[in-house]
Amino acid sequence: MRLIQSINQFDVRMFLACVGTRHQQRLSRIAYGISKTGDGYTQLLLPILLYSIGVSQGLNYLIAVALSFAVWLPLYWVLKNTCRRRRPPAAIPAFSASIIASDEFSFPSGHTAAAFLLSTLTVLFFGVIAAPMFLWAIAVAASRVILGVHFPTDTLAGAALGIIIAHLAHAQVMV
Repeated sequence: MRLIQSINQFDVRMFLACVGTRHQQRLSRIAYGISKTGDGYTQLLLPILLYSIGVSQGLNYLIAVALSFAVWLPLYWVLKNTCRRRRPPAAIPAFSASIIASDEFSFPSGHTAAAFLLSTLTVLFFGVIAAPMFLWAIAVAASRVILGVHFPTDTLAGAALGIIIAHLAHAQVMV
């Protein structure tokens, strides 16, 4: 129990350092735009686009993305509603986020999980040329902290969840 408390205290300190800069207003505007790219449209449109233009492995990629999101969404929902970690505005007195989150709990970050899931699958199917997708996924994760709706460990857990599910879906599709 002490370990969890120590991790939580460190997490809160890291969070406050991220949102407590003198550039917070400017960062929040940029983070808002980046966060919107993780709302799900990219995860839907990229696989459909690559399949529709006839990219090699496009169909397998589309199937893997669909399979992984079919696994991810219920797992994410169960984790969110089992862990029930309060979001920063509810957990930190006198803190208010730059945006209002779409749900009550923060662990794990769904935006981050979805971004890392898509990025991992894209790299697994199309190789190193798709590696910049991870920069986008990292930016989505950082945006969620900067906007004040997730603690850093929420995004780390989301990234791990997305990466693991992507590898499992890739393995299933490539059998």
